Amino acid sequence: MESTPTTFQVKGAEIRKLRMQAGLSTAEMARRALISPRYLNHLENGYRTRMRPGPYQRLRQAFGLPADSTQLLTLPEDPPEKR
Repeated sequence: MESTPTTFQVKGAEIRKLRMQAGLSTAEMARRALISPRYLNHLENGYRTRMRPGPYQRLRQAFGLPADSTQLLTLPEDPPEKR
């Protein structure tokens, strides 16, 4: 049985890219994901790299990504992002 991770390591640059492709402001995307604009900004800029399951799932859903999508996640073979 698979357990839900306690946090998800996310790619801020990918979050920003998808938000901009959707034509949404930081405030609008944050509103849709039920997170604060400041938190979203910190994720996009790499000041925060981990998300708890609830906010991560809401952000993924706000982008319209399926539950099994790893598009926002930093996978073990991904190099770390530079600030």
